[in-house]
Amino acid sequence: MCAARAGYAGRRVLLVDHAKKAGKKILMSGGGRCNFTNTATAPQHFYSQNPHFCISALKRYSPGDFIELVERHGVEYVEKAPGQLFCAISARDIVRVLLTECEWAGVEVRLGTRVERVERLGEGMRLATSLGKVDAGAVVVATGGLSIPTMGATGFGYDLARQFGLEVLPTRAALVPFTLGEPWKARAAALSGVSLDVRVACNGRAFAEPMLFTHRGLSGPAMLQISSVWRPGEALCVDLLPGEDAEAALRQARRVTPKRQLSTWLGERLPKRVAQALGEWYAGAASHAPLAEYSNAAIAAWAERLNRWTLRPAGTEGWRTAEVTLGGVSTDALSSKDFSVSGLPQLRFIGEVLDVTGELGGFNFQWAWASGVACGQAC
Repeated sequence: MCAARAGYAGRRVLLVDHAKKAGKKILMSGGGRCNFTNTATAPQHFYSQNPHFCISALKRYSPGDFIELVERHGVEYVEKAPGQLFCAISARDIVRVLLTECEWAGVEVRLGTRVERVERLGEGMRLATSLGKVDAGAVVVATGGLSIPTMGATGFGYDLARQFGLEVLPTRAALVPFTLGEPWKARAAALSGVSLDVRVACNGRAFAEPMLFTHRGLSGPAMLQISSVWRPGEALCVDLLPGEDAEAALRQARRVTPKRQLSTWLGERLPKRVAQALGEWYAGAASHAPLAEYSNAAIAAWAERLNRWTLRPAGTEGWRTAEVTLGGVSTDALSSKDFSVSGLPQLRFIGEVLDVTGELGGFNFQWAWASGVACGQAC
């Protein structure tokens, strides 16, 4: 996006990527369909130590602008969840759009090319690459974060920032599944593949999305979202019956249908395997007892498990499966207008390498487009 906009602005542009294929992370995103934007994009959906930094770029290039671009290129898309737009056919369509825009803008694209050194050269910059030396009026760093190293992710962008005296805030994996210790790991593994709607809370944030049991722990949109605010050692509070007061509902069921078994009541509200597992974990054979035999204290205990199921993850799956990186290059020394470094305007940083991280659902792609456009137009 940045290269194409700079090309359209009349600049001579070289786009260098150490990968042999363009847009590898785009191609794998969204299950191969690429959740390329979210129509609800707004600053409150991003994490940063400087939450105001993203406002300018997001205002200047909206989801509607990117939608207009993909429509102009004939890309079909669908809305899988409110605001979340995916390619109807393949993420390859988004890569095609971007490469076509670069071609039209006269951008020279060089894949499989390493950048070995970057240094200031008067009012410009000099790069040592595997293709030889390159002198440029400006260098834009769009190297992304550390997530999914098998796709070629490295800390090169952070190293470059440090080289020029910029602060790099601590990084950690985000939008990532949780791992569990025993006995919960075995319990989750037994339910692997089962999904249910939950509301999960931690550190004052809460998300109502599906949760998925895996062989290693917990995943699904709800868990990926909350992973961005969770810290090691902290507990998660999971409401397995979002929108229902379990204690009130159990008391009413005991009064109206006293012979109904607790296991039957659970099975009416939860996936069958989850209902059976909860009964086994917490009650054993007693889960088949009629509700009339449950005291107020017992009902209150079950309500606590259902509305406030608390568990402490062992950790996350880390960079291997994380969708994004929290932290990164501090925005304090950058212009929110053109993303240039204060005192060194010929060096710029955009996208995920910066300390700006979106929630799940297309926000990170919209930040990539918006920061790329803002920087490219100003080059």
